[in-house]
Amino acid sequence: MSKNTKTFEKVNYIVRSAPGFNKRLIEEISLSKDEPDWMKELRLKSLEFFLKRPNPNFGVDISDFDINGIIPYLKPDAKKSASWDEVPEEIKDTFEKLGIPEAERKVFAGVGAQYDSEVVYQNIKKQLSKLGVIFLDMESAVREYPEIVKKYFMHAVPPNDHKFAALHGAVWSGGSFVYVPENVEVPMPLQAYFMMASPGIGQFEHTLIIVNKGAKLHFIEGCSAPKYSVSNLHSGMVEIYVEEGATMRYSTIQNWSKNTYNLNTKRAIVGKDATMIWVSGSIGSAKTMLYPASILNGKGARAEHMNITYAGNGQHLDTGSKVIHLAPYTSSKVDARSISSDGGYAFYRGLLRVSKLAHHVKSSVECSALMMDDKSTSGTLPIMEIMNNEADIGHEARIGRIKEEQIYYLMSRGLSEDDAKALIVRGFMAPVVKQLPLEYAIEFNRLVSMNFKSNLG
Repeated sequence: MSKNTKTFEKVNYIVRSAPGFNKRLIEEISLSKDEPDWMKELRLKSLEFFLKRPNPNFGVDISDFDINGIIPYLKPDAKKSASWDEVPEEIKDTFEKLGIPEAERKVFAGVGAQYDSEVVYQNIKKQLSKLGVIFLDMESAVREYPEIVKKYFMHAVPPNDHKFAALHGAVWSGGSFVYVPENVEVPMPLQAYFMMASPGIGQFEHTLIIVNKGAKLHFIEGCSAPKYSVSNLHSGMVEIYVEEGATMRYSTIQNWSKNTYNLNTKRAIVGKDATMIWVSGSIGSAKTMLYPASILNGKGARAEHMNITYAGNGQHLDTGSKVIHLAPYTSSKVDARSISSDGGYAFYRGLLRVSKLAHHVKSSVECSALMMDDKSTSGTLPIMEIMNNEADIGHEARIGRIKEEQIYYLMSRGLSEDDAKALIVRGFMAPVVKQLPLEYAIEFNRLVSMNFKSNLG
């Protein structure tokens, strides 16, 4: 990796790797992070898988994406700090515009902020630390809690799972580590925010969350990036382990710029009588493939997946969910809604699998798609594999265009055409949006209004 002080958006970088992926790069990343040998070996093995595995043969078309042109590692000239005052002004300004410090003071128990490849700020309230809650950047966790990290890291999603899981395993950098001890209920959410600020880079943060027996946690993730004329890549990973009787809620809004390829992987392992709740909103990116997964391997485990996808001009978003029922008396609910507008393409791809031993399963899957005009496209592919006769499964899929008479009715009541469309979209998305944290729900509605040039508040 070459060192320089090249500036993007007035931020200095002390390390900027050359484009492409090779063994030397992996070894230099591992050395710079002072990693144990097992992590370096995992990285090198992941690189082997990446170089051998083909691109996915489903989802979005990435044949025109030059992955070897991506800069895999970019380190800003900023030490990780637990004090917001110590974060460099040019980086701090970016996050303050997103409301990070203010939000932390009001509603969050802890916040982590990542800028390009490195976490620049990490803080947790003292009362939670006293309860044994750990909230660290991933690199610090590898060094300070190696036995815990080694037990869980890339076990839910192994490096050979698919090509971009392998790439992630090779070059991951940044992300969050959360450990909640038994029977501890975190009273306020923890949040991580990822900013991909520079052109032509890849961001590969790794989030590892362990919620022990009887514990409760709400984790919120936000993502953003400015738009550039060259492609960026986001290939992060989230691994969540929800132990017996625990409850985990993971909320995210992904608002990447329209030059970003978002090829992300998220997976939870859910134990006996535990609950996993995913609330996801996908708005930005040029192309997205994202399917949060819940593996229900404990008796009585349950999962909820609530997804919103909005595809506008030039966007192809292939999103959905996976639920794998491996144990008896497990249950799941999927509510996925998508909107395509101005030539956008939104596609729901889901998998519900019930194993032979998972008797007395209950599950419902609902996927709804709304097209705003005749230029836009939507589709659904809900795959169901039911391997025993003692399962209660419900499914409903709906695809339709916005009705002209609805727009006309609202316009006859004094709304402009854009305001009418925005109102219809909000109503369609309301059942999922109301599950988002208040600040994110407001932000989502604001983004919808911007897309339709609506003046609705």
